[in-house]
Amino acid sequence: MTSEEIHADDEFGDIASPADDNARFVALMLRAKAGDEAAFRELVEATEDRVYGTIVRMIGGVEGAEDIAQQVYLRMWKARERYEPSAKLFTWIHSIAYRLALNERRSRSRRSAVFVEPTPDAPALEQPVNEPPSALAAAAELSQAIERALAELPEDQRAAMTLRRYEEMPYEEIARVLQTTVPAVKSLLFRARRELKEKLHAWM
Repeated sequence: MTSEEIHADDEFGDIASPADDNARFVALMLRAKAGDEAAFRELVEATEDRVYGTIVRMIGGVEGAEDIAQQVYLRMWKARERYEPSAKLFTWIHSIAYRLALNERRSRSRRSAVFVEPTPDAPALEQPVNEPPSALAAAAELSQAIERALAELPEDQRAAMTLRRYEEMPYEEIARVLQTTVPAVKSLLFRARRELKEKLHAWM
């Protein structure tokens, strides 16, 4: 790991992190653990958009993302009695999502399938309000270009970048999701940002 890699953390377009509702989510999951189905439904409704968006980016498109999201929540429900709040709930959720997304990518690769790039229906960056149409159009084009470039990254770099950029996860949590080390996560992010800058040089 070079000093350049260590200090290259947030050079590439970080966005505002989502609201940290971990305490609320953990409370809902603990109620679900005790058998409260209504609490689990509330948890699903509160998190499904973020989970779906993460899966879309991890698999490089919207095809199959909804099915994987359903599998994530099914696995959470089946594992509810073993749940312990030893980490942020989204770390656990994304760990499940990453493994399912990885399996899907590898299954598609074995079938030599063509991956579907994100479409306008895929979650995108929030657009600023009260901006002129030309600025909004340029922001939308940039957002789509970033999504396309992200989809072309190797799966481990794409997952690390998704969790860092869109979920604002600390290195330690990303390492837990990817089942690797913090230095390895920093290296993945460095290589991902370098690759994205090359792909998006016209926008820089």
